[in-house]
Amino acid sequence: MVPKFLIGDNTDHPDAVFIVHTEFPRFILNLENDDVEWFDDISGESKEDVTEEVSTLIEEAEAFYQREIDRYQSQS
Repeated sequence: MVPKFLIGDNTDHPDAVFIVHTEFPRFILNLENDDVEWFDDISGESKEDVTEEVSTLIEEAEAFYQREIDRYQSQS
């Protein structure tokens, strides 16, 4: 089973931290600038539903990142 969220980084973007959402709709969130890259086409959904779902998913991604950082720091 793949986790719902993953943390990623890339040496080509040394200041960026990426959160990968692995479930539909799949996306990568760049926490440095809040850019979102979508892997799934969500254009067929109603604009209201998409806006609400995206907002919720972004909040979940940010909460996941903060939880992981807090856990990492408590182990140090």
